[in-house]
Amino acid sequence: MDAYIFPGQGAQFSGMGKELYDSSIEANNLFEEADRLLGFSISTMMFGGSDEELKQTKVTQPAVFLHSVILAKTLGEGFRPDMVAGHSLGELSALTAVGALSFADGLLLVSKRALAMQKACEAAPSTMAAIIGLDDKVVEEVCQDIEGVVAANYNSPGQLVISGSIEGVDAACELLKQRGAKRALRLAVSGAFHSPFMEPAKQELEKAIRSTAFNKPICPVYQNATAKASTDPETIKNNLIAQLTSPVRWVECVNNMVTDGATTFTEVGPGNVLQGLVSKINKTVTTAKA
Repeated sequence: MDAYIFPGQGAQFSGMGKELYDSSIEANNLFEEADRLLGFSISTMMFGGSDEELKQTKVTQPAVFLHSVILAKTLGEGFRPDMVAGHSLGELSALTAVGALSFADGLLLVSKRALAMQKACEAAPSTMAAIIGLDDKVVEEVCQDIEGVVAANYNSPGQLVISGSIEGVDAACELLKQRGAKRALRLAVSGAFHSPFMEPAKQELEKAIRSTAFNKPICPVYQNATAKASTDPETIKNNLIAQLTSPVRWVECVNNMVTDGATTFTEVGPGNVLQGLVSKINKTVTTAKA
């Protein structure tokens, strides 16, 4: 069975989407629609913007979403997923690609999500760090002892991202190095995503999600907050709202997809980070790039 997976923030690069724009009339039209919907030329930033411009959350999230969704749409009959999942922001790309959201609604939700998260980051300085080479339980134990620090992204065995206050994350990194972490690296992000620091953004986004029409997707969507498959629009909405302050359960998502029959994982969008994570989670499956 074919699983399609959609990357999150951090996969962006200058020039992204240009090939699609140049080679497909459908892509051309969708990029132009995106520029109109957002009220600025995101296509110009994607095709020729600097790395700094692309790092702005209000640009990054719509850019990664557009690259992924437009690529999926241009695959036509070649896009026949039995199941999908997206990492963090990628969940909205996945939902749009399989028809749970219209292109316009998906893009506008991503834009609102990005602005709400940016506002939350500015209101309370916070950060994230990648912890490499430790058992999840050890990382969780250390986080429990430090106020305001939580496990945020279960990316692959031995790679867990923590999230929280700057002082708390720095303290956790020191303790985790003492406990045997190979690396404990602060990430170049603007705030503590997938943690209680995102509560104001969650409340803001909830209003937007509740007032957006969701359809039944063409296949099951494995969601970050629960790692379970869903096709029910109401369940999908609830999990999407929970996602901002909940950990990304990527290891569980992939394992559950494999249990349910996935043998090939195709990454749709910029970069190949998810292919690498899937290969570390399960060595028996095939990974590919759309």
